[in-house]
Amino acid sequence: MIYVCIPAHNEERTIGVLLWKIRKVMLEFGRDYEVLVLDDASSDGTSEALGRYGRVLPLSILKQESRAGYAGAVQRLLREALERSRYPKRDAAIVLQADFTESPDYIVPLIKAMEGGADIVAGVVEANGRPAPRAVRVARRIAPWVLGRAFGGAPVSDPLSGFRAYRLIVLKKALADYRGRDFLMTDGWASNVELLGLVVPHARRIVEAPLT
Repeated sequence: MIYVCIPAHNEERTIGVLLWKIRKVMLEFGRDYEVLVLDDASSDGTSEALGRYGRVLPLSILKQESRAGYAGAVQRLLREALERSRYPKRDAAIVLQADFTESPDYIVPLIKAMEGGADIVAGVVEANGRPAPRAVRVARRIAPWVLGRAFGGAPVSDPLSGFRAYRLIVLKKALADYRGRDFLMTDGWASNVELLGLVVPHARRIVEAPLT
């Protein structure tokens, strides 16, 4: 089972198109999957947009009444995937942004790399000659100073990216000491680096998948 985990806050303009694209990609790919969306206290029409897709794809909607933030949403989604999984050695969780930052098309190479034996597959953006968005360039520039050795010691070339596939047994081992407690203390792109640091000691093989 593939659990596609999507944190969403005020994403009514993109969430429907994203879900429809996921449905198309996964039907063609032919793997069992479930979409887990956390509606993180949205104040727009995100909830209504999500409600229209429950009958056309395997979708579970989690509701957060007060804002959890990106890291809080990712924590809840990954724990939900672990609770639902019957075969954590085989099942995987993928974290995907609700604003279409990453295309669902890239779910396929992430899962194929995992089926090839990887425990963690990290999506790495290739700019194809075009500059990355300014916010991304700034984050990458300041990350080594803010995160120190955690950034420099990361086993992937873009530790800020949250678009990754995790074998659930690796997450289960990494979170064994965090029962009932938060396992991410930072938020935003920094929490992606923090999460990577938690799971890496339990992974036998880590690979990258190029994205555009």
